Amino acid sequence: MIRNIKTVMALATLAFTVSLQSPVNAQESGAKTLETGAFHGKVHNTSGRATIYQEQDGKLVLRLTNFKTSNGPDVHVVLIAAKNADDDANFLKSNIERVELGKLKGNEGDQNYEIPEGTDLNKFQTVSIYCERFNANFGAAPLEKF
Repeated sequence: MIRNIKTVMALATLAFTVSLQSPVNAQESGAKTLETGAFHGKVHNTSGRATIYQEQDGKLVLRLTNFKTSNGPDVHVVLIAAKNADDDANFLKSNIERVELGKLKGNEGDQNYEIPEGTDLNKFQTVSIYCERFNANFGAAPLEKF
């Protein structure tokens, strides 16, 4: 019994130590916060925060924190050339320019996306969680300079 308790305690200590080391917080790695914004989305209940960091090597990274949205088919993370986006906005019909950051990694939790080199953050001012199949905006986070 005591051996089992010691094993559990050792595993708990290891898990705690690993959680402190990984993943590295952008602030701790020397990354500079450039822009941030809160998600809104009532039709698809999207919430959380989008923050753009510039790493020490100049690369831009979008980090979603405390993120949550509806599950859906073919959902992507995009930057759009607009100050905001309405729920269920159809970017194909409105011809809003966008930069693809990748498929949504999960509908809940913190996640990172690399922003392509040369992306003009003065032009692309909103993060959208966009369903390609139904051409619908699940949620948007208008970005403001930090």
